[in-house]
Amino acid sequence: MKLNLTLEEVKQKISPLLMPNEVEEALELIQEIRSLKKKKNVVVLGHNYMTPDVYYGVSDFIGDSLGLSKKATEVDADIILFNGVHFMAETASILNPDKKVLIADLNAGCSLAESITGEDVREIKKQYPGIPVVTYINCTAEVKAETDVCCTSANALKIIQNIPSETVIFLPDVYLAKNIQKQTKKKIIPWEKGKCIVHEQYTSEDIMYYRKQFPDLLVIAHPECNTDVTEASDFTGSTSQMADFIRKSTKKNVLLVTECSMADNLRSEFPDKNFIGTCHTCPHMKKITLRKIRDALLYEQYEVKVPPEIAEKARKAILRMFELS
Repeated sequence: MKLNLTLEEVKQKISPLLMPNEVEEALELIQEIRSLKKKKNVVVLGHNYMTPDVYYGVSDFIGDSLGLSKKATEVDADIILFNGVHFMAETASILNPDKKVLIADLNAGCSLAESITGEDVREIKKQYPGIPVVTYINCTAEVKAETDVCCTSANALKIIQNIPSETVIFLPDVYLAKNIQKQTKKKIIPWEKGKCIVHEQYTSEDIMYYRKQFPDLLVIAHPECNTDVTEASDFTGSTSQMADFIRKSTKKNVLLVTECSMADNLRSEFPDKNFIGTCHTCPHMKKITLRKIRDALLYEQYEVKVPPEIAEKARKAILRMFELS
């Protein structure tokens, strides 16, 4: 989704979520960042888990991993700044080898990406020779390079169904693998160590508690949650699919079982809805701030560059994802 908000429109969106002095400080930084973007021909990609000031204030395009991965192949810019986590910036670099790709904080990592290495994948392939490897895009470039095809939470099932094999290795998110297994007759071999530090905190008891408080509650979970959570929910889908489902629902009270900023960003999009419930934040996503974004553009620092031999192999897996989805 492309954004083109005025500063006044940004102010209206972030004012209910920040203190007055924070709003003024944010608007000053946003104005400075926008000036740097224009001067240096920068396109900013913003993930759905960014805080509202970053999400609405400086992003040119917003969305989930799939949408932003595609957009990274289409942008006309000298610099791409990816407001997300490190593996996302790596993906943008893989798809745009001739562009400078920046991230505002090199330490913005991911528990899923850190759960597995390229060597781990090679060992798994030795254990299951000839079995195709489907890898969730939430992983490092070296893991993608060992993969037959990548996927996102939005298209994982479709990718697996389109692979001509009755057995697939799915890495690295074990809960996403279990949720997909419930939707397909194919055998999925999971990686048991991969979990999201945000989504693994949610339980079915959380959902039961809030359903008692709000009988008309609409519960929407991310497929990185455990199966007891997704089974207790009304809908399970990617962050973009969540927004589409809310748009079609007549229910007023909504519990989003995902990263906290998702609800913050959707409040302004759905002012008639009441977003309630627990709030678990991703410490990696929250490393991306307006001040760090300003500095990244000012000094053109924290470039994410993937070695050519790894990038070439990883690119094939990503492009195959686009073909199969």
